[in-house]
Amino acid sequence: MNKFSCPEYASRLSDVLASTDWSIVKALGEILQSTINNGKALYLCGNGGSAGNAQHLANDFLYGISPKQAKSVRVEALSANCSVLTCLGNDLGYQHIFSRQIQVKGNRDDVLIVLSGSGNSANIVEAIQAAKAKNMITVGILGYKGGEAKKLVDLPIHFAIDDMQISEDLQLIVGHMLMRMLCDEENK
Repeated sequence: MNKFSCPEYASRLSDVLASTDWSIVKALGEILQSTINNGKALYLCGNGGSAGNAQHLANDFLYGISPKQAKSVRVEALSANCSVLTCLGNDLGYQHIFSRQIQVKGNRDDVLIVLSGSGNSANIVEAIQAAKAKNMITVGILGYKGGEAKKLVDLPIHFAIDDMQISEDLQLIVGHMLMRMLCDEENK
């Protein structure tokens, strides 16, 4: 067994949570409220665990913010349709699996949130570039150094931690904060 320590992991996550300026998440909450009010769409994407987080958050934004009313974010996780992903990956190349979907579905003032540990995955970078070409709002929830995505997005939410699992934990924490913010706004 390796030298992994549960208390050390919890402490690292806790340190990041305690030292973060959360005002940027509030700014994203305002963008998403505007997205709802204006009937725009939200797209989420990521790879691996971040792809799973994109799907989880799409559910939260579709249903979780307004379970009794039908006024939620029009949202889609671009990682959710395996037929589309395998077709685009096979025919166009893996780097195009998200950008092609944005080119087809995205519209001006829609929002793209990329979830990435490194911020350097080619498919993430290309998705941001495709969204910018469509005049969409781009956001990154990023770990490590933030990579190329941090430089490209309109609103980087960057956690400078060199740990993929904690980076992925933080993606869900930010998403859940946003869901609660939007839920509170809906119930006023």
